[in-house]
Formats: sequence, structure tokens, C-alpha cells
Amino acid sequence: MGFATFVNIITVIFCLAVLVQSVRMMRSLEAVKGAGAALPQLIEGLDSATSRASKVLGELKTTLCTDAAANARILAQAEEIRDELSVMVGIANVTADRLLEASSKRGSEEGVEPLDLEEELA
Repeated sequence: MGFATFVNIITVIFCLAVLVQSVRMMRSLEAVKGAGAALPQLIEGLDSATSRASKVLGELKTTLCTDAAANARILAQAEEIRDELSVMVGIANVTADRLLEASSKRGSEEGVEPLDLEEELA
């Protein structure tokens, strides 16, 4: 077998390899073309999902703004009530101390031993 025959056989093998790859490439291109028909539907679905997500985020933002304002008002009212209650507790403590002093003075004048309210309450 000569050199020319060997080169021709190698060329035929390469041509067959190119034909096989061409067939594979054509099938791949047809698959991409077939998927191209579904591509507009895919894009339409993504656009629809994006618009719905944008709408939901807008509603969430509105809800959070109104709820935050309502919570701030409630918190301000709660702080006012807390301040009023702390003043009331202070007044009640002072009144209780005065009553305790008055009862101990009166009890010592009458000879009765005063009750220790702090121990009884504890």
C-alpha cells in the first residue's frame, strides 16, 4: 500500500467524521429551533410573574408603611399611659407611707402595737 492510498483512507475517515458531526449539529439546531417556539411563552410567563411580584411588593410596602405608623401611635399612647401609671404608683406609695405613719402614731398613743404591713404583704 502506497503513501497516496494511505492518505486517501485517512481523508475518507475524516470525511465520515465530519458527516457524523454535521448530522449531530443539525439535530441540535432543530432542537434549538423547536425550543425557540416556546421561548416567547417563557418570556411572557416571566414578564407576568415579574409584574405580579412588583405589584405584591408595592402592596407590602404600603401595608408596612401604614402598620408602622399605627404601631408608632400605639407605642406613643403606651408610653403616655406608662408615665401616668408611674405617677399614680408614686402617689400611692406616698399615701401608703403616710397612712402607715399615721397608724403607728395613733397605735402608740393608744398603746396598741402597730402592724408591720410590709412583712404581711411580702
